[in-house]
Amino acid sequence: MSKRTCLAIVLAAGEGTRMRSARPKVLHQVTGRSLLAHVLGAVRAAGMEQAAVVVGPDSDAVAEEARRALPKAQIFVQSERRGTAHAVLCARKAIAKGADDVLVIFGDTPLISAETLKRLRGAIDHHASVAVLGFRPKNPFGYGRLIMTGHRLVAIREEKDASEAERQIDFCNGGLMALRGEVALEILDRIDDANAKREFYLTDAVTIADKMALEAVALETTEDEVHGINTRAQLAQAEAVMQQRLRAAALEAGVTMIAPETVFLSADTKFGRDVVVEPNVVFGPGCVVEDNAVVHAFCHLQGAHVGKGASVGPFARLRPGTTLGAKSRVGNFVEVKAAEIGEGAKANHLAYIGDGHVGDGANIGAGTIFCNYDGKNKHRTEVGKGAFIGSNSALVAPVKVGANAYVGSGSVITDDVPAGALALGRGRQVNKPGWKPGSAKKKPAARPGAKAKKRTKR
Repeated sequence: MSKRTCLAIVLAAGEGTRMRSARPKVLHQVTGRSLLAHVLGAVRAAGMEQAAVVVGPDSDAVAEEARRALPKAQIFVQSERRGTAHAVLCARKAIAKGADDVLVIFGDTPLISAETLKRLRGAIDHHASVAVLGFRPKNPFGYGRLIMTGHRLVAIREEKDASEAERQIDFCNGGLMALRGEVALEILDRIDDANAKREFYLTDAVTIADKMALEAVALETTEDEVHGINTRAQLAQAEAVMQQRLRAAALEAGVTMIAPETVFLSADTKFGRDVVVEPNVVFGPGCVVEDNAVVHAFCHLQGAHVGKGASVGPFARLRPGTTLGAKSRVGNFVEVKAAEIGEGAKANHLAYIGDGHVGDGANIGAGTIFCNYDGKNKHRTEVGKGAFIGSNSALVAPVKVGANAYVGSGSVITDDVPAGALALGRGRQVNKPGWKPGSAKKKPAARPGAKAKKRTKR
């Protein structure tokens, strides 16, 4: 690829009314990331130097997401919806700066890859003035057809305008388009609204380029890559495709998945080598699992870092801010949130560890709770290296348990425990010798229908 500058124009003004949602369409998520963020991620990975995102009116949330995903993105507003070419021209100032290539991409195509964007740019690099991305669907009904003369693209014909012969064409318009920068504005300005909807269609750029004796070409990709999202069903289909991609990449990288089809990943999930993931595990955004770790069945992780050789689950939940040290163990029905578990430390079952730190080699017994919330604020619990917390204990934060200290089972700890000390925070046991069930005196039950006796005044 030569060192040509490129402007990516991402159209994100769609309302998505068919999604039956108050949320803008491009903010719906696939693999824990918005549709728009997926597209802008591909733009960034393709090495494009400039990006303009066209949003609808009152779309501050979309603009904010665009800047979060691509901080240098320029934002332009399409105040009235008058077609795709009109949307592109809303970014006229960006186009006028003179990029060598201009790529037009839709913000609801999350499966588009950086490699395909590079191929589209490459077509412009080889003297074409317009390049269109096409695909061959199983059923082409409803799609615009790419009309070819040899290797030259001469028109894009919509289904309703196509002749019977043209409707037999299975090469369809995928929507994405590249324009040579030096002629982009000239082509776009020639597009008119002489159609039933009185809108300006980007597809007319091909016909105009042909009339200007400029070369237009078509590149082919898979249907998945250009699949736009307009309904919840299509959102689910995109999720399924992306999950297949992520699982395949994880397996290729050396992760063992016992039942890959039951494991759900996020776009940013990171694995080390020789990780084992058992069935029915969900990885939310922000997870890192290091070498040789094992995530057992039915676990849910989000925003968590699992250290080398650590063991999680089964039936464990790791919430944002969790860090598990090397060879640590978090077992069944344990929840960890905003806490660090030290190297070799373990909480094997039935515990809640929130807003705290567990030192290396410490043991958290079954039923232990870090009482981190007082109804208004969160507080931290510190458990020292090698400490032992007996089963069914409650550590009321803020509190510190020193290194090698021992908390007796069933204790409620409200004060700091010195290093090496034994802490007992429970009521003293009382035994009642000779007690038998039912030996306590009870008042006789009233006879059915009996009237209560009145007291005689004295």
